Amino acid sequence: MSRIGNKPVEIPEGVEVQVEPGRVTVKGPKGELTQELSRDMTVKVDDGVLTVERPTDRGPHRALHGLTRSLVQNMVIGVTDGYEKHLEIQGVGYRAQSKGKGIELALGFSHPVVVEAPEGIEFDVPEPTAIVVRGIDKQQVGQIAADIRDKRPPEPYKGKGIRYRDERVARKVGKRV
Repeated sequence: MSRIGNKPVEIPEGVEVQVEPGRVTVKGPKGELTQELSRDMTVKVDDGVLTVERPTDRGPHRALHGLTRSLVQNMVIGVTDGYEKHLEIQGVGYRAQSKGKGIELALGFSHPVVVEAPEGIEFDVPEPTAIVVRGIDKQQVGQIAADIRDKRPPEPYKGKGIRYRDERVARKVGKRV
């Protein structure tokens, strides 16, 4: 068995890791996450360090090795620090406001668009043109942010719509007369 190319995951204080065949559970100050893993990968916890080992150096096992290590690392970071995605709204009259656990978006449609926060996700609207999606599961935070962006993606002519804070939208030149 080898673990070439992948660093071990350091487990901070206050974080518990339970390893079962095909499953890893991580508990921390922000919550608990469970992930199903490939039974080919061996996960071991020794002295606050979690290591992932693969049975062979064949391509599929090497890919699973990196994936498994990244998933566990994301779980440890999620239960200690959490994840957040920042979205910006651009356009005249486009805005967001908190409504209970969800948010209500005015995006130029004839009706407001309501997005409810699923379990483990919370929304913050620091200003009417900004949305922050927070949670402990990196995959879920990214998916919810992408779903909100899908309600009105930025268009290339005026740049109106919902975008990630650091997203660069390629602008096109309009008609010329």
